[in-house]
Amino acid sequence: MATTEQRRLSTAEERRETVLRTAIGAFAARGYFGTTTSEVAKAAGISQAYVYRLFPNKEALFTAVVEHCFVRVRAAFEEGAARATSSAPEAVLDSMGDSYARLISDKDLLMVQLHAQAAAVSEPAVRAAVRAGYARAVEYVRGASGGSAEQVQRFFATGMLCHLIVALDADDLDGPWIRTLAAGITHY
Repeated sequence: MATTEQRRLSTAEERRETVLRTAIGAFAARGYFGTTTSEVAKAAGISQAYVYRLFPNKEALFTAVVEHCFVRVRAAFEEGAARATSSAPEAVLDSMGDSYARLISDKDLLMVQLHAQAAAVSEPAVRAAVRAGYARAVEYVRGASGGSAEQVQRFFATGMLCHLIVALDADDLDGPWIRTLAAGITHY
C-alpha cells in the first residue's frame, strides 16, 4: 500500500533558522566583510531577495548569526554545569570549559566568533551584539559556577587562549612557545 506524503511548507521562522545555520559556514569561511548575502542565499538554497525578506541587510544577518552562536555557547555552558562532578566553582568552571572546548572544535563556530570580534572593532552593530553576548555569557558563568570575579575572568581568558590554539592548529606545531601556550589547555 503506497502512502502519500504531503509536502510541508516551512514557515518563515524555520527558514530563518536554516539561513542562520547556513550563514555560519559562509561567514566562517570569509568573515563579515568578505561574505555576500548572495553567497548565503545560494548556500541556503533560497533567493537573495528571500534573505532580505528575513533579514533587512547583511549587518542584521551577521548579528543574528553572532547571537545564534552565543546561544550555542550558552547551551554548552549549561551542559557543562549540569555535568560538573561537584558544586565547587572550580569543578563547575572546569566542566563548562570542557564543554566549550568541545563546542569550538566546530571550527565554523570558532571562526564566526573570531570574525565577529574583528568586525566589532569598526562595526557598531556587531560590537553591540558581541558585547551583549559576552555580557550574558559572563553573568551566566558567574551565576552557574558561583566563582569569584577572578575565577570567571580566568575562565574567559583561558577560552580566548583556546581560540588561538584551535585557530593555529596547535596539534600540528611543536616548539617551546606553543607548548607554553597550550600547557594545560584541552582542545578536541
